[in-house]
Amino acid sequence: MTDRLSFPPDFVWGSATAAYQIEGAARADGRLPSIWDVFCQVPGKVHDGDTGEVACDHYHRIADDLDLMAELGLPSYRFSVSWPRVIPGGSGPVNNAGLDFYRRLVDGLLERRITPLVTLYHWDLPQALQVEGGWTNRDTVDRFVEFAIAVAEALGDRVPGFTTLNEPFCSAFLGYASGVHAPGETDRHAALTAAHHLNLAHGRAVAALRAVTAAQLSITLNLAQLYPASDSEADLAAAEHVDRIANRIFLDPILRGSYPAELLAETKHLTDWAFVADGDLAEIAAPIDSLGVNFYNPTTIAAATEQLRGQLAGRWQNDPDGSPGPSQWPGTDLAFAAPTPGPQTGMGWPIVPQALTELLLRVHRDFPQLPMVVTENGAAFDDVLVDGEVHDADRVDYVHRHLAAVHAAIEAGADVRGYYLWSFLDNFEWAWGYSKRFGIVYVDYPSQARIPKDSALWFRDVIRNNAVEL
Repeated sequence: MTDRLSFPPDFVWGSATAAYQIEGAARADGRLPSIWDVFCQVPGKVHDGDTGEVACDHYHRIADDLDLMAELGLPSYRFSVSWPRVIPGGSGPVNNAGLDFYRRLVDGLLERRITPLVTLYHWDLPQALQVEGGWTNRDTVDRFVEFAIAVAEALGDRVPGFTTLNEPFCSAFLGYASGVHAPGETDRHAALTAAHHLNLAHGRAVAALRAVTAAQLSITLNLAQLYPASDSEADLAAAEHVDRIANRIFLDPILRGSYPAELLAETKHLTDWAFVADGDLAEIAAPIDSLGVNFYNPTTIAAATEQLRGQLAGRWQNDPDGSPGPSQWPGTDLAFAAPTPGPQTGMGWPIVPQALTELLLRVHRDFPQLPMVVTENGAAFDDVLVDGEVHDADRVDYVHRHLAAVHAAIEAGADVRGYYLWSFLDNFEWAWGYSKRFGIVYVDYPSQARIPKDSALWFRDVIRNNAVEL
């Protein structure tokens, strides 16, 4: 009997961040506002009125942060590029001062033998484009392609992998349907339009990037592992519906070249899907080299009765208070997320590691030729700094159990080639501001001191051993 779970020899280990969550320097070197800069100024939208204006000040502390990554033995680092830093107006000339930051970042990573994985879009749309409709405006698709080309021309000779979009579900449905993320709109027709334009932006960018870089190309989806609340016909149908609007609205056009017919029928009262032009689906289905999968928790789904619809009016999953209670699923009035029994993270999210195994095997079953990378997985807990140390045993246990779940999926045949722990640093956690800490490195925001938590030291050993001890 083995005392450890060993991963494949070429398995990639890393940690991840996003530009708006850590960089700060919101007005430095020509950067202009993103939709999140504007959203943070709306009273009541972000916990405690927090903003990403300073965040972790990574922009000015890049060398120290890179040294810390090296000390913790990270073989790879996944980060995103700030669109309003590189093309501040969303279109027009490239801001070389902003692009130079990412040149320094990539060069610094390579000097420390850390492999960069670049995410082109992690939610920080330039506000200038939002004024013109943001992702509901088809023109934004081509503006994204221009941005992607600018980044790839600057970095593509030494970056082995680019991811087009991070979690387009959140951009479309939390940004345009529930309004809990920037730009804060509550229009389900707009959300479906945005989802399609995000898909199209991905496909067009993949085709354009093939012409300027030999890097591997991917997209990262926060796929939902769903469980019906009961065996009732209504709850089973609700779970299947949410699967279409949370998962298949992206998986099917990107990997099959079509939208689910059932989804088109279920949403015909919201839109006629006229925003899908001839040729769009062929563009969206541009071949990719791998799929990024972000996973934190599964969701229990129940049918929304008329009574529940009344009770839940105006409430949405991912409320800023992290409430685990029933909440309407973003983008639909046919289902709600019911409480899942058992332990929870500091976000109120259920801890069910086997759900990750099931999700990875589902993707493998549906798309057996497509390699996967777990591009985000981690947990927020109420970390406390005591005598210069953070003993985050709950996080270690969470990651340990989810790595075992990844290993189980690999053993069952899933082609999973890497794992990126979210997050490298405590950071600005979107609508929760600085009230939630996901990092394996504690950030003391007043002093900007970095303190590796027990989880960081534990993860360093996992990487060294390429294995999880049982």
